[in-house]
Amino acid sequence: MSCLRRLVLLSPVNCRQYFITIRGQQVLSNTKINKGMAFTLEERQHLGIHGLLPPSFLTQDLQAFRVRENYKRQHTDLDRYVFLTALQDRNEKLFYRVLQDDLEQFMPIVYTPTVGLACQKYGHIFRRPRGLFISIHDRGHIAEMLHSWPEPDIKAVVVTDGERILGLGDLGCYGMGIPVGKLALYTACAGIKPEYCLPVTIDVGTDNEELLNDPLYIGLNQKRERSELYDELIDEFMEAITAKYRISCLVQFEDFANHNAFRLLAKYRDRYCTFNDDIQGTASVATAGLLSSLRVTGKKMQDNKFLFVGAGEAALGIAGLIVSAMQDEGLTKEEACQRIWLMDKDGLVCKGRSQGNVDGPKTPYAHEHEYLPTVKACVEDLKPTAIIGVAGAGRLFTESVVKLMGEFNERPIIFALSNPTSRAECTAEQAYVWTEGRAIFASGSPFKPVTLPDGRTFTPGQGNNAYIFPGVALAVIACRVRHIPDGVFLSAAKALAAQVSEEDLAAGRLYPPLKDILKVSTKLATHVAEHVYRHGLAAYYPEPEDKEAFIKAQQYSTEYDNFLPDVYSWPEHAQEVSIQEMKPLWDDLEERGH
Repeated sequence: MSCLRRLVLLSPVNCRQYFITIRGQQVLSNTKINKGMAFTLEERQHLGIHGLLPPSFLTQDLQAFRVRENYKRQHTDLDRYVFLTALQDRNEKLFYRVLQDDLEQFMPIVYTPTVGLACQKYGHIFRRPRGLFISIHDRGHIAEMLHSWPEPDIKAVVVTDGERILGLGDLGCYGMGIPVGKLALYTACAGIKPEYCLPVTIDVGTDNEELLNDPLYIGLNQKRERSELYDELIDEFMEAITAKYRISCLVQFEDFANHNAFRLLAKYRDRYCTFNDDIQGTASVATAGLLSSLRVTGKKMQDNKFLFVGAGEAALGIAGLIVSAMQDEGLTKEEACQRIWLMDKDGLVCKGRSQGNVDGPKTPYAHEHEYLPTVKACVEDLKPTAIIGVAGAGRLFTESVVKLMGEFNERPIIFALSNPTSRAECTAEQAYVWTEGRAIFASGSPFKPVTLPDGRTFTPGQGNNAYIFPGVALAVIACRVRHIPDGVFLSAAKALAAQVSEEDLAAGRLYPPLKDILKVSTKLATHVAEHVYRHGLAAYYPEPEDKEAFIKAQQYSTEYDNFLPDVYSWPEHAQEVSIQEMKPLWDDLEERGH
């Protein structure tokens, strides 16, 4: 940032000293600098803010306590979202300190499921713009628009066009809540410095009639652009980003509709440093959960038969990574695909069916089989060991479906991964009760612990992409990776699964506790860093010997910085002025008439 420049890292205490050029009210208005009542008396006097704050001093601990107390007074989750957003706008370090102190409590507010409601209401709760808004009418000028962003050294961009926000559909410009929320998790979960992050919404219109008729809608009031102009705009965006921020700048695509998500990933993945979290991030976290489940069932990945309910980005991404995991076990790609079945809105995806198209990415999983129209019929006939719900259509895992899974599986694997909570295929309680506690369950949204009538308590694991994308992004940024192949996400899945303890599995969790996610992400990033160097994907040299120390050195600290100038003294003799030594000079000047 132009107003803040680091001078020196003070040792041995972990306190950074900065020189800033702004003074007075500007200091308190700058979220990256503002410490509120934690400014010391000397800082207040030096920065010209003495008198602008009450004559009292608070530590960051006390500030965090006050935030939590005020947070409890909020009545609804949307109120809590607005409250935390206001804190982020006011005091960035305190915001991330509060999040990291209790991520299990705050993640459902700053991201799914509450962020879905926040996106739906975005124009109504809009207070201060966050991120960069690029419209279809800005074609030819994106490079110039990037100069409007105040941070000069961007290393990670999260971009959406708002067409498929979670399971809520086309929210147009209201989709900005997703890049903002994702990048907040970059910092909270992995310690990526917020000044490196840029949220972007590409507004090409919306086909949501409710938004088009809403006078408070903040986006373009037009139907969604679907001509070749759309592709030209995305091409220009990618070129402008890499031209300004280097080819190693990470671009994460988020919540693009299926018809764009797959083709844009295929188009850009070998040209830029990019990934699609809905496809690859979801695949990685789901595969990690499946790898953990193998420790419970005692099976290999290839010993399972998978039925996906839903055949969109998430399903195809997960299926592809499962295939890679089975190939690691020695199967061919064709053999692995035979163990995976898909079901879309038209029924079982199979060869020769007359209902709906079977083409593109679905083709490898379309097998010779009679057409089956319902989830129950597919489960009854195929007898899968695992059902994975990613349809976003609500309670598709009915009591009869779940009980069928329990009949022919001692430990049925039931993943209800759709978001938000209202779109989950079943609840944790339903999965455990209907299988008498035998289900190996994971969900996309959080569920509370479940206690069965016999007294056993299960803490369901949330297959949250936040276990994957922040750690992967941290490694990619630190190692200056230029392309991100799927092997990176399989490596991340293995690293995540390896951190699940036996105690976690006994409690029903397939993932580590969210409270440990910063440590989990650091270890995951270290593992991914080792992978990218081993496979020649890293461009940062020389290669760090201690990669964990290297990763930790890149991370953000929520501790407040010191804004006092670097004041020091010289030896007294060096500052003395000798009158006797100056006398001959004065005498000479007097003789010359000066």
